[in-house]
Amino acid sequence: MATSGEKHSPLEQFEIIPILDIKLGNIDLSFTNSSVAMVLTVAIITLFITISVNTRALIPSRLQLLSELSYNFIAQLLKDTVGNDGRRYFPFVFTIFMFVLIGNMVGMIPYSFTFTSHIIVTFALAAVVFIGVTVLGFVKHGFHYFALLAPPGLPWYMLPILIPIELISYLSRPISLSVRLFANMLAGHTLLKVFAGFVVPLGLAGVLPLAFIVALTGLEILIAFLQAYVFAILTCLYINDAIHLH
Repeated sequence: MATSGEKHSPLEQFEIIPILDIKLGNIDLSFTNSSVAMVLTVAIITLFITISVNTRALIPSRLQLLSELSYNFIAQLLKDTVGNDGRRYFPFVFTIFMFVLIGNMVGMIPYSFTFTSHIIVTFALAAVVFIGVTVLGFVKHGFHYFALLAPPGLPWYMLPILIPIELISYLSRPISLSVRLFANMLAGHTLLKVFAGFVVPLGLAGVLPLAFIVALTGLEILIAFLQAYVFAILTCLYINDAIHLH
């Protein structure tokens, strides 16, 4: 049984709570609050895209304008980082961007769950990007893709030093990609919870932490967008590396 201190812990909001227990042997496939948040995110994205695309008004609605803005934002991002060759990868990058963005925004709703604050989720997303980009590189270039580890014009005697460094840097991509998103969302939500705990006990003086919470909430919404943007642009850069070698 949880103690009083544990019950009001700022980390309580990140606890995985099973809603529907499903076990297959020793494998736990339970439907949890994290699963609910993911399903809700996919439902919001599907509904948003479906309604905005099916709207054929002469004067675009706000929803349609928002949809077109999202589309053009990712399309331009791919064009700037990958070039015209990046068009075919638009569905992948757009899906990643919208899933992370809406997932972050859903986590801003009081008493909801932020699944992007769990390293296992962000690492799974990063692993999909990493594996997909690596497969793409080998499909397009074969074993010549290993040239990515050795910049052109590098003296031969520098290869034993630089290749291990480049290899470690390449293999650390999913780690840095996942930790960046996970750490930012975890820290922001924890800070909100900590300051929220001072509002009631301080009485009238609680106005100060309340004002800070309002300001921090606005900052968290900005960070939620920025983290989705960073995830998307790094995905574009990795795709560019896989398509265009040195």
